[in-house]
Amino acid sequence: MSQSVTRAAHIIDAIAADPRTVAELAEAFGLHRSTMFRELQALEEVGWVRRRGTGRYGLGTRLAALSKEALDSLDLREAGGDHVRRLQRRTGNTVHLAALMDRSIVYVDKAEDESGVRMYSRIGKAVIPYCSAVGKAILANLDVPRRDAVLDGVVWERFTDLTITTRERLDDELVRVRARGWATDDREFEPYVNCLAVPIESPLGVVGAISVTAVRVVADLDRLKTFLPALREAADAISAEIS
Repeated sequence: MSQSVTRAAHIIDAIAADPRTVAELAEAFGLHRSTMFRELQALEEVGWVRRRGTGRYGLGTRLAALSKEALDSLDLREAGGDHVRRLQRRTGNTVHLAALMDRSIVYVDKAEDESGVRMYSRIGKAVIPYCSAVGKAILANLDVPRRDAVLDGVVWERFTDLTITTRERLDDELVRVRARGWATDDREFEPYVNCLAVPIESPLGVVGAISVTAVRVVADLDRLKTFLPALREAADAISAEIS
């Protein structure tokens, strides 16, 4: 039973990132197609996955509802919702709220700008910690053991020419982030996007971060830095609500 539950969880993780066919999942998990089909049928019955018209399986509506309920229960998202939207209106740019959850950093809220430009991020998605402003803002304020835990198993993938790809370089950057109190993503994940973030603190330490993100042709990093007072004001207000 425990093996089946574990496999079901891994299947859900796999199709959350990329909807797949029975054959693709069977190959990925080393199972016969009929066995994988039965697994998917069982998950579909409880609403955790659904079969699309293309034959690929994606997340089901029940799982989406549970995910929303879990996110809604987070104090940080509850406390930050109004401040995220207020900051978006003040800056005109996309605002992200990220939470430190055990050994992961996760986007828990987002207010997009009105330009219609879609960002890679989405609520509930894990943050890539070494090339995101919210990730670095949080990591810079963790002690070494907790930082090690968040970075454990990270694959240092180069997304652009500016991506940090070693722990040594990241640690050097985090010293600077900690000293100045804010972090940047200067075209480190997407070559046309930059971002500025500050940490959110509780009496127990850093719990998350809030950021302003923009396409460079709309607002470059220097322009985003003019929003630092508003960004810090939002972070302080959220901190006050969760303290």
